Formats: sequence, structure tokens, C-alpha cells
Amino acid sequence: MPGRGRAMVRFLVFDLDETLYPAQAGLFHEIGRRIHLYLQERLGIPPEQVPQLRQSYYERYGTTLRGLQIHHRVDPEDYLSFVHDVDVSAYLRPDPALEAVLASLPQEKVIFTNATTAHARQVLQALGLDHHFRRIFDIHSLRFHCKPDPEAYRILLELLPARGPECLLIEDNLRNLLAGKAAGMHTLLVGETAGRQDGVDFQGSLLQLPEFVRSLDC
Repeated sequence: MPGRGRAMVRFLVFDLDETLYPAQAGLFHEIGRRIHLYLQERLGIPPEQVPQLRQSYYERYGTTLRGLQIHHRVDPEDYLSFVHDVDVSAYLRPDPALEAVLASLPQEKVIFTNATTAHARQVLQALGLDHHFRRIFDIHSLRFHCKPDPEAYRILLELLPARGPECLLIEDNLRNLLAGKAAGMHTLLVGETAGRQDGVDFQGSLLQLPEFVRSLDC
């Protein structure tokens, strides 16, 4: 039983890209390349201006798409279809070690992503993890409020439904984790981030997840 006054973790809330698989897989890099192509081919933005524009939108809005919606009135469905038109199976393989870790944890596991459900399902199937995730909260579920917009986290908690302390948010992106922390969630930073990061509860590998969850439920 958790300590008195402490909520038990009921939900393991996973980011998708470069959280459930390593950055070295190259999938998210390919999606980024297609975002560049979209800005060039659909919007006519000169190639040399694309990186700066994407960085500006990321810093101001959290995603390129949100900036494009606000400043260029792009059709989000056209954008999402274009950038996710990637053969996921060329980049990802089943991950039996992670599958075993997830199977050992009784909490409900959900995906919380700025991508689409279709993309998320392709990734999960390629990793052999699809059966662990009954629910996916994607950009449509979040009404196009993208992480790290606080509204995205509010909507997630409303839809689960849950209180922040009942969730462990698992992310490779520190900015998104800190927004989850502000919403009351426990946080786990994964990936190859150099050094200890302030403001997160745990930092390490997905294979250490049972250890982190046990420490929260003590």
C-alpha cells in the first residue's frame, strides 16, 4: 500500500517517438525530414529558411504543426498524413525485453502523443507492443493542443480520468516532462540526456520501470 495520503499510480503514460524506441533507430529523423519537405513543397518555403522556422515554432508552440496552423492555416490532416507517410517497419523491430517489462506491470498503459493514432499503432505493432496499449491519446483526442501545452495534459487527465499523482509520465523530452510535473504527474526521463536533470522524479532506462514504479507505490 502507498504511504498515507499518497495516491497509488494507476496509469503509465508513455510518449511514443524516441521514448518506446531509441533515437538511433532513425524513424523520428525521417519524420523530421518529411516535415522539412512539407514546408518546402506545400508552402514554398526556401530550404535554407526551414530549420529556423521549425525551431521558432517549436519554441513558441511546442510543435511545427501548431505554428503552421496559426500562421499558415494549413490543413492538419494533410500535414499529418504527409509527415507520417513512412514505412515504420524499415526502422523498428520487436523489442522482447521491453515487452517483458510491460507484461510485468499491472497498471494501465496508455500512449500520449502529438502524433496520430494510426502512426502510434504502426509503431507499437512494429515493436511487438500493441497488445499492451488499449488506449491512445493522440493529437485528435487532445483537440490539437500539443505537448507541452498545459491544456493537453488537462484533457488527458479528464479523459483517463485520473488525478496527476495517479500517473507516471514517461518521456524523452524534458520540456514535455516538466509540463507533466506541473500537472501533478510523476515523471521519468528516458533516452540519452546528459547529466542529471532537475525537476524530474526518475531518470533512466525503460527496463528499470518496475523499480521506479515500486518506489512510488511504497
